[in-house]
Amino acid sequence: MTQVAKKYNELAILKSGFETQWHVLGALIIRELHTRFGRDNIGFLWIMLEPSMLTLGVSALHAAQGPFMHIGMPTGSFLVSGYTFFCLFRSVVNRSGGAIESNRSLLYHRIVTIFDILLSRALLEAAATVLAVIFLSLLMQSFSFGFLPERPLLMIWGLVLLTWLSFGLSMLLAAYSEKSSTVERLSHPLMYLSMPLSGAFTIQQTMPDPFRWYLSWFPTTEIFEIIREGQFDFYESDYTYPAYVIGWCLALTYLGLISIRNVRKDIHLG
Repeated sequence: MTQVAKKYNELAILKSGFETQWHVLGALIIRELHTRFGRDNIGFLWIMLEPSMLTLGVSALHAAQGPFMHIGMPTGSFLVSGYTFFCLFRSVVNRSGGAIESNRSLLYHRIVTIFDILLSRALLEAAATVLAVIFLSLLMQSFSFGFLPERPLLMIWGLVLLTWLSFGLSMLLAAYSEKSSTVERLSHPLMYLSMPLSGAFTIQQTMPDPFRWYLSWFPTTEIFEIIREGQFDFYESDYTYPAYVIGWCLALTYLGLISIRNVRKDIHLG
């Protein structure tokens, strides 16, 4: 009887902890929305329009060059399943550089951690990407420039992996940026340089060897292959290895958790 009561108490504490964590994340997401976009003009809609405008700009450049197709993939849908998701990866990683410094005052509250701050930002960017993909797909479809994802669950799986990978990197970058401003300054140009290697604008199935083998070492190329399988039901990639990507995500998460725990000891709130 005592063991049953003890187990019940442990479950109740765990449930209470998850509820508290959920409320903290919700409050941090709302705070981030207010901080970044305010309440003027269109307010929170900017979170969807920012990646949408960037994708439309890239699409317009390709449209100006004439017909553009990748093995039957329309320009609009190809770029939505590539560049829009790369905007998520870039935003989560780049915005983590000054995350600790800009939210230092929140760490006065014991209930708020660096993990919570970074996770709330990653979740916010993931939600923005979902809205942007829906908006852009409908817009592209109305102009016969693309269509809605044909296997949305598979695309969501790719989104989850990309968000997880970005979050793991963001923890590492946030921790080391707190120790050296050079890390934060280098992250932005490195992110742009990584764009052609990320898989956002390439298809593994059509890449010649040995370039395909080189690019396959980057976990983002595997993720973008999964996302494109979700966008196009006729596309089946022979170069997707979820176990490899999950291994990267787990390793980055583990190293990130250790890094933010270590750097938390050196943060002075006074």
